[in-house]
Amino acid sequence: MMRFEFMHLANQETKMAPTPLSTPSASAATSQHAPGQRLAALAAALLMGCILTACCFSHALAEQSADASSVPHKKWRIVYVEGGPYTDYQQIFAGTVRGLAKLGLIANGDVPVPADSESTREMWAWLNAKAGGDRLEFLADGYYSANWDEKLRASNKADLLRRIRERGDVDMIFAFGTWAGQDMATDEHSVPTFSMSVTDAVDAGIVASAEDSGRDHVHAQVEPGRYERQVAIFHDVFKFRRMGLVYEDTPDGRSSSGIPAVEKAARELGIELVPCTTALNLPDLDQSFENLRQCVESLSTSCDAIYLTVNTGMQGHRIRELLQPIIKAGIPSFSQSGPGETKLGVLMSLAQTDFDDVGLFEANAVAKVLDGAKPRDVNQIFEGPLGLAINLKMAMLIGWNPPFEILAAVDEIHQQIPDLTR
Repeated sequence: MMRFEFMHLANQETKMAPTPLSTPSASAATSQHAPGQRLAALAAALLMGCILTACCFSHALAEQSADASSVPHKKWRIVYVEGGPYTDYQQIFAGTVRGLAKLGLIANGDVPVPADSESTREMWAWLNAKAGGDRLEFLADGYYSANWDEKLRASNKADLLRRIRERGDVDMIFAFGTWAGQDMATDEHSVPTFSMSVTDAVDAGIVASAEDSGRDHVHAQVEPGRYERQVAIFHDVFKFRRMGLVYEDTPDGRSSSGIPAVEKAARELGIELVPCTTALNLPDLDQSFENLRQCVESLSTSCDAIYLTVNTGMQGHRIRELLQPIIKAGIPSFSQSGPGETKLGVLMSLAQTDFDDVGLFEANAVAKVLDGAKPRDVNQIFEGPLGLAINLKMAMLIGWNPPFEILAAVDEIHQQIPDLTR
């Protein structure tokens, strides 16, 4: 079309009659400006072509986007693995579920936490039935708890690896605690695995370091220096010389109670550690508690302070009973687990572990993997706020009057020691 117009203009110029140079005609004037008109016409035509091309491209993109949005997301099938029942697993699991709901990955995150047991089995069954949404599926037959039984632990691991290999119906693993983390953070499969509620995932060999899990399909939440800070703050407040602690003297027991970090802090601060080692990770939770109680009773008569480690003997409904020898001795106590146990009567803890904060951290990691990231490439370091939690009832019972500067640093104050005996 443009070529026809330019040829027509050229023919008009050719047919014009000559005129005297001294008096240019209107036709000659038009002819002198013809090159400018031709350029203007060409520019207009090119502009129109660009507009048409852009419109077509935009339309194509819109159609492509509409097609992409109509493709359903993959629904990830999840299984849950734990060493056995433990109250922290309940709370962190519930916080993670609330985080998943907040991010829109499930429709309902109000999972009830059992009040009369340490188990997460009921929570899993609830999620299978009521979580909803089109991104995650909590498999009805995807719950694996070893109930703190070594033989069942080995059997669960073998069964799950066989399922992954033969059925291929597992897309994601939630591994709670040291046992589960160690069993699932392995090269025997490549299913994305999230290791949660582990005292020290690096020391336990679950991940290579705080910055790098060491395996593409593995992610673990870590808090470098957390237990060293706890011991330092506890010592700074009470200036004790001998600190008692209870743990199971096995590789798993030492790791799950963060003993290497506690020992390191004690050396640096000149604290004498007085350990009482006993069997704690037992299928019989009553026996686990009794072993812990006996150690606490013994340590209360020989130490200036007691650091209560993470272990299966620390059962919420029995904390009040566990604390009686400590109250009688009038010595301070510190919860390694966090303010949940301070609420139940332990004198002090760091108020840095809010289960919703930890849960949202884990949920965000899951979301990134759903969006295409490798678990290994997702940040593992969780940095919670620092602060103190204290129980004023326990302070009164042991005869400690917290100074003003301590109270000014407190984020959580609890004033009762509840009786939760079943």
